[in-house]
Amino acid sequence: MSKNISVTGNPARLARRTSLLGGLLLAAHCAQSPARAFTAPTRAQSRSFTGPRVGSRQVARAAEPPASQLEDVVANARSLIFAVYPKGPQAAWRNVLAGFAVALAMIPESVAFAFVAGVTPIVGLWSAVALGFFAAAFGGRAGVASGAAGSTAVVMAALCAQHGTTYLSAAVLLAGGLQILAGVLQWGKFIKLVPHPVMLGFVNGLAIVIGKAQLTHFLDPVTGSLMMGARGATMFGLTALSMLLVKLLPRVTTAVPSSLLTVAFVTLLTKVCRLPATTLMDIAGAETFRGGLAMLPHVGLPAVPWLASPLQTFGLLLPYAATMAAVGLVESLLTLQLVDGLMEDGKRGDTSKECIGQGLGNIASGLTGGMGGCAMIGQTQVNVQAGATSRLAGISMACFLGVGIVAAAPVLGQVPVAALVGIMFVVCQSTFAWSSLRIMRKVPRSDAAVIVLVSLVTVVKDLAMAVVAGTILSALAFSWQQSTNLKAETQVKGDWKTYRLRGLLFFGSTQQFSDIFAVQEDPEDVILDFAESRVLDHSALEAINSLAASYGELGKRLHLRHLSSDCAGLLERLNGTMPPYEIVEADPETDPIYEVAE
Repeated sequence: MSKNISVTGNPARLARRTSLLGGLLLAAHCAQSPARAFTAPTRAQSRSFTGPRVGSRQVARAAEPPASQLEDVVANARSLIFAVYPKGPQAAWRNVLAGFAVALAMIPESVAFAFVAGVTPIVGLWSAVALGFFAAAFGGRAGVASGAAGSTAVVMAALCAQHGTTYLSAAVLLAGGLQILAGVLQWGKFIKLVPHPVMLGFVNGLAIVIGKAQLTHFLDPVTGSLMMGARGATMFGLTALSMLLVKLLPRVTTAVPSSLLTVAFVTLLTKVCRLPATTLMDIAGAETFRGGLAMLPHVGLPAVPWLASPLQTFGLLLPYAATMAAVGLVESLLTLQLVDGLMEDGKRGDTSKECIGQGLGNIASGLTGGMGGCAMIGQTQVNVQAGATSRLAGISMACFLGVGIVAAAPVLGQVPVAALVGIMFVVCQSTFAWSSLRIMRKVPRSDAAVIVLVSLVTVVKDLAMAVVAGTILSALAFSWQQSTNLKAETQVKGDWKTYRLRGLLFFGSTQQFSDIFAVQEDPEDVILDFAESRVLDHSALEAINSLAASYGELGKRLHLRHLSSDCAGLLERLNGTMPPYEIVEADPETDPIYEVAE
């Protein structure tokens, strides 16, 4: 008898607990929807569960709530997801997967650039976590992926070598503050002055830099020569396979990013076939991927003499911090413009927010002992191609990478480097502006020279220097072209001669302007018509005054027609009182309306 009681007792307790759990769930649902009543099971109904003849199937059916109530619970869960993430669960899932793919692609780059800066790999990884999170959350737009970048690592390498990692983190902290200041002052808007040929040279040079960085993985770490034998064949083979999978998998499915599927497949293939592949752990060392809470960074101000010797400390840090802030913002803002073209969502990135987001990320990186960084065009390409449409992708990248360092480091360390190298080669191919090669003979020679110059300087020196050099060359070429386009048509009627000026009058064309006039041969009254010309700056105003003075010295008069009211007012302000030989003939009905750059 006791044996029968013990057998029937367990299902009875299970039924009571299951019924109680279902009642709690439905009670919570009814609390949100008071109109729907729900009655708890009666004592008699509860006894029916305890009978010795009740089978397990009957207990399960009795414990299940009605189908309509289950549908309400599911609907409430979906509404909760939409409340947290209005784009819906599918979009959230796509962005989370994109973040995971970028997190994997971020590991080898962060490790490599950490070596460039002279710090340990774990410093580069935590820099990617801190910077990636804050830049994604507070940056200029969705889709941009930030981390420890090579352009900023090169700037900080000398400081780290001479004064150690503590001063490196302090400079990163100061650079973040300067970037926030640039965002508050809205200096990011000046990136719009970068010409299109500079953008083409920028992406071409950066594609070459990214590809060049991948080539180091094909070298033997001991001898420095090309990897040979089974290990070399495995590296080449898996890289080619990864490139093929990244291209072909989107034709099969788009539910999961092709880069993520590629990493999973190549990792599984390497383990199953026991291929001698180089892994992330082989590159960064077992210490980087040992995992555990001991891997968490220390949070606090870098231990430099901020108060003991502030002038000396800031004098040492400021040149490096200012250079890093400028280089990081240039690359980040150019990447922001690139994403505007890649993501056809009708949105434009906010340059001021991007400056502030990068600044907050670098401050967080400096407080955690990191090396800082900026937006990374390669990882951004991976992010966009993986289907990222919101900031959730960048935030997920940082979360996955941070959790992976602590909880799943040994697993991440087993990922073959060849899988990530293949993905980055595809990124290089898609980043390079192949159209720039086709238009080389169709665009002006100055624009072609700018494209080549920016590409070369990006590869040889750094991005900031390349952008500055390309912008200056473009400005000089534009000024020269406009200065040579200034022309004038002349007409003589009786004792009057008219000069109809065509083109822009500015600092670059003032000499051309002076050469047009025959002051000695002209009659006493000369008309200078600006109907088809524009006066742009103070140098142009001075050229007009100088020309009028030349006529005045010979007892002749210069009549100025079709000047804007702003231009006429500036001439009067410059002269105090207009001289009798310089006459502005205003006509409000036909005079153009524009302002002069003072």
